[in-house]
Amino acid sequence: MKILGISGSLRQASLNTALLRAAIELAPASVSIEEHSIAEIPLYNDDVRAQGFPPSVVAFRNAIASADALLIATPEYNYSIPGVLKNAIDWASRAPDQPFAGKPLAMLSASIGMLGGARAQYHLRQVAVYLDVIPLNKPEVFVARAGEKFDQSLKLTDEATRKSLQALIEALVAHHARLSGRGRP
Repeated sequence: MKILGISGSLRQASLNTALLRAAIELAPASVSIEEHSIAEIPLYNDDVRAQGFPPSVVAFRNAIASADALLIATPEYNYSIPGVLKNAIDWASRAPDQPFAGKPLAMLSASIGMLGGARAQYHLRQVAVYLDVIPLNKPEVFVARAGEKFDQSLKLTDEATRKSLQALIEALVAHHARLSGRGRP
């Protein structure tokens, strides 16, 4: 199974990107999670889109289309998803051939605060409705006080969080199997 991993943060020392990379590390052997950066996607401008998708957008759309499922790690900025993540989604979701439709989606977030990015995930769920992606409802992974759960090299050291990530990936695999007709209802 091929999962596309997307971090909604551009920071080199991002806890959300570190969390995504921990999920990549913890994925079972039968699952490939490919991280795709959104750093090169320009600000959305419909005049530019009318002339054709920029190469970074084409690459992002192709990566979404070729994935079996999506895994998005989103920071929380001002109670919502970051502008760079929303911008990338806006670009990729434009016609023709919107690549999100029908894709299984799992979300995760890390925050130094006590809610672990929960509000951002709820906003991402609202965006998912329009995209026609099919979010995984449980388990939810909100990593609160995330600065205490990674070492200085951004390796996830918290065993409970590691187990939560493994459970999320296993649930996403089962979600994909159900949606594709290969699993139990």
